[in-house]
This record gives sequence, structure tokens and C-alpha cells, in this order.
Amino acid sequence: MEEKGFFTNNSFFEGNREYKSDVFSMLMEDPQNVLAVYNAVNHSEYKDPGQVEMCRLDRGISLSVRNDASFILDASLSIYEHQSTVCPNMPVRSLIYFSTIVSGIIKRKNIYGHSLVKIPTPRFVVFYNGEEDQPEQYEMRLSDAYARKMENPELELTCKVYNINFGKNKALLDNCLVLKEYMILVDYIRAYYREAGYQRLEHCIELAIDRCIREGVLRDFLLERRVVSSNL
Repeated sequence: MEEKGFFTNNSFFEGNREYKSDVFSMLMEDPQNVLAVYNAVNHSEYKDPGQVEMCRLDRGISLSVRNDASFILDASLSIYEHQSTVCPNMPVRSLIYFSTIVSGIIKRKNIYGHSLVKIPTPRFVVFYNGEEDQPEQYEMRLSDAYARKMENPELELTCKVYNINFGKNKALLDNCLVLKEYMILVDYIRAYYREAGYQRLEHCIELAIDRCIREGVLRDFLLERRVVSSNL
């Protein structure tokens, strides 16, 4: 299986400024974590990670077409994306992700026949943890990007955005340990980086990882990634 990121010398790459997205993507490779996040977002109580069918975008279409997590659960195709900067183009990107995945799902089915070809119900979620102040929750719509506005657009797509910075969406984080611990790691890195005068990001990441392991925050995940790195 292709690794989306791994530790080098006990850190992510070498001072990788995309560490927040990389860590989120790696956490979402685990169906157990996916299930925990899904339950917290949807107020559901699924317990069997075996029910989660992970989806991967076809890299043969475009190397630029990739997202952080896509999976099918309960006949719904959930597309989760992490953002550390505000990006108004998420609905357009989500449309591309959804179309790419569904094309793979139905490629052996006859969409020209008399029988209706069912597709999973789409659900689009964005988790934001950038430093620019944003509301706790809001929605972005595909129709916002239309050059010509329509009162009732014939094609619409809605992304639900959750601000997961501490102080925002407390109930969501309290109900999802993996998201809460992910944000603890991110905040530790931010604090060390700020104290270092925004220099030596790699070293700050290492300090935060060491602290999280000592405190039991994402401990198994962080230790496992270090083992993977040391064996490469």
C-alpha cells in the first residue's frame, strides 16, 4: 500500500509544512478512526470498522486528483477533506473527487440499459484547522462558483465545514478522541514553532511528537509511524 507520508528521522519528511494534512490523511487510513469520525459527525453508533469500505482515487486519471479520505458506509459515499487554509473551491474539488470515485464504481455496469444503476449517496465534509478565524460550522455550495447565478441550480453540491480548532465545535471533539488528539498534536507543534520564532519546523515537530508519546496522545499511531520509517 502506498504511504501518503511517513516519519524521517522521527519527523514528517523534513520540516514538512503540510504536516497537518499529512497526519490527517494517515489517521484516516485506519477504518477504526474513520468510523469514530463518521459517528461523531453523524451522531451515529456504528461499531464494526469492517463495515467501512475505503475508496481510493484512481491516480491514473491525474496525479493532482487526490483527497484525504473517501469511504462507503451505510450506502453513503463520504468524502472528507482537511484544510489548513480557507479554500472556496472545495465544492468544485469535491465534485471531481466524487465523479472520479463513482466512475470507478460503475465502470462495469450498464448505464445505457433499462435498469437503474444505483450509486452511493454523497456526503461532503471539510475539517478546517487553519489559523485564520472562521465560524464553527458553515456550508459551501458548488453554485457559489457558477458564473451565471440561478435561483434553483440544476446541479448543486454542499460541503459542510467544521472548524476543529480548540474552542470550536467542542462537542464534536469531545465525542471523537482521534480528532481531539490530532488537534492536541497540531497545537503542540504550533506552540513550539511560535516559541522558536517560526524557525526549525522539523525540530518543533519532533518535540511535539515526543511530548504526545509521553502523554499518551496518538501514542500507538506515532510509535507505529516511527517504526515504519526506521524500517525503510
